[in-house]
Amino acid sequence: MIGSIRGKIILKKEKFLIVETDGVGYKINVSPDALSKTKKLGEEVFLFIHTHVREDAFDLYGFLDYQELEFFEMLIGVSGIGPKGALTILGVATIETLKRAIGTGDTSYLTKISGIGKKTAEKIVIELRDKMGEVEKGSSMQGELDALEALKSLGYSQNEAREALKKTSPDSNTNTKIREALKILGGK
Repeated sequence: MIGSIRGKIILKKEKFLIVETDGVGYKINVSPDALSKTKKLGEEVFLFIHTHVREDAFDLYGFLDYQELEFFEMLIGVSGIGPKGALTILGVATIETLKRAIGTGDTSYLTKISGIGKKTAEKIVIELRDKMGEVEKGSSMQGELDALEALKSLGYSQNEAREALKKTSPDSNTNTKIREALKILGGK
């Protein structure tokens, strides 16, 4: 199994990178967050790797930090969630936000993710809640959902709103999150 790769980025596309190491180019699927944080073509990158082997494919999934890899592997351990679905989930919010949603049993936050229905969201919560550790009492995803809905009502797409909210301070209240997200969106 491949555990990590260090090499030069020779191609950068919407959902993957090709990283060359010792003359071999590896196609590595990455989350949108990891893709946005990777460097320019020709620069060196280090990725932790999950190797996914199926009867008809040998796919690599890359992550900038080990915590993201661990969370990805927990997600694909849930029946019905494959590697591509797990990458989609990782692409919509920070790991802390996702852990809080799962830990508090907030399936409504998870169902806002494209491709995740009510039953799948409930399955994720049931299978991963105990693995999330302690979640703050009274912690809720309602503020995050309210901020998302407010940005959508202002004409931003769900993806634009989620990307902006991922960059806001996690401890902010809803109004502050909206203001911070609007500054981020206005700076584009």
